[in-house]
Amino acid sequence: MNLTSRRRTHHRSEEAERPGLTALLPPPSVPGLDADRELLLKEALLREAAVVEPRGGLAPRASRPRRRLVRVMVPAVACALAVGGVVVVNLADTPGHGTNAVSGGRTPGTSTAAQLLDRIALAAAGEKQPAVRADQFVYIESKVAFAGQSAGGGKVTTPPAHTRQVWLSADGSRPGLLREEGEPDSSLGADAPVYDLDGRGATPRPRTAHQEAASISDPTHEYVASLPTDPDALLKLIRDETRRQGQDPDQRAFTAIGDLLAETWAPPKVGAALYEAAAKIPGVTVIDAATDAAGREGVAVARTAHGQQTQWVFDRTTYAFLGERTVLTESGDAGPAGTVVGISAVLTKAAVDRTGETPAPTTA
Repeated sequence: MNLTSRRRTHHRSEEAERPGLTALLPPPSVPGLDADRELLLKEALLREAAVVEPRGGLAPRASRPRRRLVRVMVPAVACALAVGGVVVVNLADTPGHGTNAVSGGRTPGTSTAAQLLDRIALAAAGEKQPAVRADQFVYIESKVAFAGQSAGGGKVTTPPAHTRQVWLSADGSRPGLLREEGEPDSSLGADAPVYDLDGRGATPRPRTAHQEAASISDPTHEYVASLPTDPDALLKLIRDETRRQGQDPDQRAFTAIGDLLAETWAPPKVGAALYEAAAKIPGVTVIDAATDAAGREGVAVARTAHGQQTQWVFDRTTYAFLGERTVLTESGDAGPAGTVVGISAVLTKAAVDRTGETPAPTTA
């Protein structure tokens, strides 16, 4: 018998004995789920089992040019970012302390970004938010800074962070207000009135065209509050309404959701659905540590496209949305990879009765 035959005979003998030996061993222990993971699993199963139809009356509306408002971003500090591999969170531990690398796509049910966004969505759904009346304004105060480039090109430069205040009519029927430090006030949504005639000789009845044109790209609070709370229906609506805003549908959707998070005050259930919709976008990753314009350090959800990475920064403990950062991922005339070209910090969101009014400070 040659060596090969002996190895095969010995191997078959081991295989014949293995079942009997295995039966003598105690059964392996099954690790349990902690309460947090069990809740996430239940949420995921419920979402897969539920079939929710989109709400009626939310067909895509005609788009209009964006108001001069509200991409809040800010202090541009050059930061080192590992472009070759993105550091992500290991959710088995404290958020923001992971070391695994995430590639371009995500595997449904296993993506670290999807798990983090599930947690953020759960936190958003549990927020307490007062009702906003149709005759009120949504007030958003932030710190922002955007990089600029001279007409001759060259590296971008970022001015110091400044305060930005915006008042948005809840139903879109009245002009809003944008107030930026160092600049004159700007009226928002001051569309020329449209007059309707109910009949010959009737008194013209004014209305604003903006009320009929609210959309994902130009939302009112009432429109945001009416969005579907099913993430699949919401993501489809976002993709449909942003169809003409670029060639990359995934980045269009990610950017649109980021705008809604930063520029509106979504009701808790809608806010949760926005995060759940974002979890379904391919290429979304998690950044281990990111700082907003106010210097608050947190964990970030990010997506890279066209040489830039957009980051949404969240509080590590409460998962509250803190702000955004935009970072160059490719070196070029604008600067080296890792250059922060935009940054923001959302400081206050509230409902007020008139433009120029600020909410009373909260007491601890």
